[in-house]
Amino acid sequence: MAEALSIPQRGAKLLRAAIIAGALILSGCQSVVPRARVRPLPPPIARPVQPQTQQVQPGIPVDVARHRVALLVPLTGANAGVGQSLANATQLALLDTRNEQVRITTYDTNGGAAAAAQRALADGNRLILGPLLAEDVRAVTPIARRAGVPVISFSNDATAAGNGAYLMGYAPAQSVERVVTYAKGQGVSDFAGLVPNGTYGERASTAFLRAVEGAGGQVRTLQTYDRAPGSITAAITRMAPNAPFQAVLIADGGTTASAAVPLIRKNGGATAHILGTELWNSEASITAKPALNGAWFASVSDNFYRQYATKYRARFNAAPYRLSSLGYDAVLLTVRIARDWPIGSVFPEARLRDPGGFAGIDGAFRFGRDSVAERALEVQEIRGGTTVVVSPAPTGFADR
Repeated sequence: MAEALSIPQRGAKLLRAAIIAGALILSGCQSVVPRARVRPLPPPIARPVQPQTQQVQPGIPVDVARHRVALLVPLTGANAGVGQSLANATQLALLDTRNEQVRITTYDTNGGAAAAAQRALADGNRLILGPLLAEDVRAVTPIARRAGVPVISFSNDATAAGNGAYLMGYAPAQSVERVVTYAKGQGVSDFAGLVPNGTYGERASTAFLRAVEGAGGQVRTLQTYDRAPGSITAAITRMAPNAPFQAVLIADGGTTASAAVPLIRKNGGATAHILGTELWNSEASITAKPALNGAWFASVSDNFYRQYATKYRARFNAAPYRLSSLGYDAVLLTVRIARDWPIGSVFPEARLRDPGGFAGIDGAFRFGRDSVAERALEVQEIRGGTTVVVSPAPTGFADR
């Protein structure tokens, strides 16, 4: 029987130590990485979010999709009715043309036309429609000129035209020339004239003398009067020694003209034709004045205006002022030119000189060298409570 190996106690301890050391050596062959203590991150600090400040530009917002056009008219004060009617007409024109390239902003001139123009230019408008009054045109024109912005005004005062200002108003000189030429064609050669003192009368007088001379007739007498009781009666009395005359021009409104006719009939003009100006066309009651039956006057055509007035009443529940058609036609002109006017660029002012002119509610018109709208006018006769066209307006300027 084999005997068991006997190991001394000290040797046993050494053996256990060797075994433990071997185990540690073997365990060293494996990569053991002690875990580090991970400290939790502190919660994020909630900082208040600063709101972004929006940059606010002065004036109205920038519009990069449409042409910016200013309308300068009186919206308050004595002429507010006419101004509002013009403003309504421009909006109606945009609706009728379905135009989305033109943006019109209205500025009230009653607080000062120059200040209104400065606001309009600061807002980036590249064209000005208006103002209405000649003195406002004179105030606005130099301001707009410095900015390279044309002005298309509704005034009829030719002295306010030029230097970038164009006038669309009905010029009395053209009306006088047209009716005198028509009368000469009807066999009239001896003329007399009644004109009020003042700027309008002075221009009408000059136009009358030139028109009669140009037509080959003669002016037997030309009398002026004041806006005072008895003044026009005295003027008609002064005409009598120069009678007879075949026609008398009364360069005034229909009410004044109708009051003067009976006196003219008694003072050498019993059979004289009565001639009027464009002022008559702005009076709705002109046909209801029996004294003016048979009278002739030259004006823009009413054919399209009647249709316009019907649409205007339907939309704004009011009758338009006769002058409001100027606002409508100014928009038609702008829309036509806008076809070749790059958005954001300066207005092509040279296009306003198109010799072929433009078409509108009031018929054909074009701007001449004097920057005043030359119009194709018709001659109307008051007959039996209405007006009858006795000489139609030309449709354009090629035949003139």
